[in-house]
Amino acid sequence: MKKIRVKTPSKINLVLEILGKRADGFHEIRSIMQAVSLFDYLNITAQTDDKQKIQLSGNSSLIPYGQENIVFKAAEKFLNKAGIENQSINIYIEKNIPVAAGLAGGSSDAAGTLWGLNTLYDNSLSNKELHAIAATLGSDVNFCLQGGTCATTSRGEVLEPLSTPDLQIVLARPKNLYISAKEAYHRYSQLTAKPETKNFSGMKNAINSNRPEEIASLLNNDLEKAILPIYPKIEKLKNILLKSGCYNTLMSGSGPTVFGIYSEKIDLKKLPEEYEVFTVNSVNYGAIEANP
Repeated sequence: MKKIRVKTPSKINLVLEILGKRADGFHEIRSIMQAVSLFDYLNITAQTDDKQKIQLSGNSSLIPYGQENIVFKAAEKFLNKAGIENQSINIYIEKNIPVAAGLAGGSSDAAGTLWGLNTLYDNSLSNKELHAIAATLGSDVNFCLQGGTCATTSRGEVLEPLSTPDLQIVLARPKNLYISAKEAYHRYSQLTAKPETKNFSGMKNAINSNRPEEIASLLNNDLEKAILPIYPKIEKLKNILLKSGCYNTLMSGSGPTVFGIYSEKIDLKKLPEEYEVFTVNSVNYGAIEANP
């Protein structure tokens, strides 16, 4: 039996600019994504069997454990591409990243599955081949496989690695509020006036100079204009974090998670119990093997 434990970072969008709708139904975007130190863990075991089996389990009641799970799809695609047969794959998903929260928890788990299985099977696939599979699974999976800090374009799968700035970050989300990417982009498509602020190039420069306060000043997410009027709890949360000592705040991805960048002083006692809170920092990696 082979086994590995993989930790998979969550991500935030320092910038998310939507450029328009593509012919394939996805949106053309420019984004700067940052991996942060809130992790899911995957316990993956593999052994020879008389037929191919993929079985999932985990600690969360909010995700499915059948063929519809992106982790199942990632494992299946990996085995098919690598030409690996007659294996029984068991993956236990330890969820710590909130579900449907704009933090790419599912995408990160899919990336961790690709990375973990490739490690177990002696790097059967090249990095290029892994990224080709990742691009078929979802728009954030390529970034989650790369990790660190990246400028991303197209629908999110084209990556330009950047240096990772030193950021102290607080994540907070309203409990029991879930927003899918599908809902967020649908609401955005209904806006008659689209956002015009574009901070992509300026953010890249601030990141390369490792200036946290300037990075905070350039935070931008085009989806906020579509989501905040519908969910006032998110706007309220942004204001609370600002008053708690953050330089600036932003909804990450499709939300509802809000993050704030801060220096050494922050007072999280002002956050009501209706919000779930994590203090994290930027990390310069994607899926990696967890310490035993």
